[in-house]
Amino acid sequence: MTKHLFLAGAIAFGMLATPALAQDKWTVRPEWVRAHESFLASDALQGRGSATRDEAIAAAYVASQFEGFGLKTAPGMPGYLQPATIVRTSLKGVTLTADGAAIGGTSVLVGGLQPVSGKTVVFAGTDLAKLPKGDVVLARVDGPGMQMFGLYRAAGANGAKLVIVRENAATKETLEKFGGKPRMPTYLDDGQAGMDGNGPALLVLPAAAFDALAAKPGATVAASFDVEKKTSVTTNAIGYLPGTDPAAGYLLLTAHLDHLGVRPDGVIMHGANDDASGTTAVLELAHALASGKPMKRGILFVAYGSEEIGGFGSTWFGKHPPVPIDQIVANIEIEMIGAQDPKLPAGHMMMTGMERSTLGDTLKAHGALVAADPYPDQHFFERSDNYSLAKVGVVAHTLSGWAVVPTYHSPEDTLANLDIPFMTRAIQSLIAPVRSLANSADKPQWKPGGQPEKK
Repeated sequence: MTKHLFLAGAIAFGMLATPALAQDKWTVRPEWVRAHESFLASDALQGRGSATRDEAIAAAYVASQFEGFGLKTAPGMPGYLQPATIVRTSLKGVTLTADGAAIGGTSVLVGGLQPVSGKTVVFAGTDLAKLPKGDVVLARVDGPGMQMFGLYRAAGANGAKLVIVRENAATKETLEKFGGKPRMPTYLDDGQAGMDGNGPALLVLPAAAFDALAAKPGATVAASFDVEKKTSVTTNAIGYLPGTDPAAGYLLLTAHLDHLGVRPDGVIMHGANDDASGTTAVLELAHALASGKPMKRGILFVAYGSEEIGGFGSTWFGKHPPVPIDQIVANIEIEMIGAQDPKLPAGHMMMTGMERSTLGDTLKAHGALVAADPYPDQHFFERSDNYSLAKVGVVAHTLSGWAVVPTYHSPEDTLANLDIPFMTRAIQSLIAPVRSLANSADKPQWKPGGQPEKK
């Protein structure tokens, strides 16, 4: 009996002494990373479409992992899931006229709810700083889809109601990446728009029709959309690691768990990188930090629903946080860390909007493998769930791997195309910096001009 007790004690001690379980030397294991990915990006979850049953299953999985790691429910919440009802619209048809004459062959990339009309202005260059202001902007964009949406965002910032582009390979590829269906307005049932707000509509015309319209600058163009409305539920999974000092505030570690679901042709869009990789990172950070010594600040771990259709999970969380929003001292969003960006130093992730606040420098000082965003022209800071929190005042940034990875929004975004060793090292590099920030009195601050306008 004594021998057996000694042996059992020795085995238990050995388990506690392994790097994976030591409080100060937690080691993220690639097999754990792969295990999460193998489920989240599996055929069984059918691409985790936004506000679908598959998204809800993914949220339930994350919630069960949180509970298994010892996380608590967030203050005031009855469980680990935070649902929100959203209203989705689908396009039944579009009508486009110029000076009262119908224009045929119109296709929609981004639609609207209300009719729009206005005089046309034509943009023939590539320098967006010279983009003319007008209600209806016509532009020929011969580059990739990223350039087209750079134009789209710039036109929206200028107050455009409608953007019309000439059909090309990029417009066709974009519609394919949208699953063959246009992006139509979606909103929370309380009327709140997502992080994309209410941008302009984006239409595509065949070459001949576009050229004819562009030859008549100042024409009065009108567009109307026939839409159908349906409600559905999106789900956030939230776990809470209490801190020892209630006055110290909270950290927020987040990712989005949804992706594009199944295309009309039956192809599953697995979303292993976007953003099962970020969800995996949040899970493994929760795993590590919950296994260590208690920290001063509490930490909220959140996997959002419905990022892909407008950031509705993060928007709902920002409006209905389980703790006072002004007590969240920083938000680190993790998105697409499944591949190394060739523009970044080996092993590093990029931080969107790093120049806007002191958070990046604080993380780097404690070993985080982060670097500045090498794609400032793409405005990635405004294109992830961090922006929903930034708009309500939280210092919030996204960490990403290769932001323009060739598998983005394609059927090739699968487990087989992930760099598991890179993911593992990236997650590992965040444990000590997050722990340090959670034990610090330091509060990351916006730099002058860095904070978005509060909404």
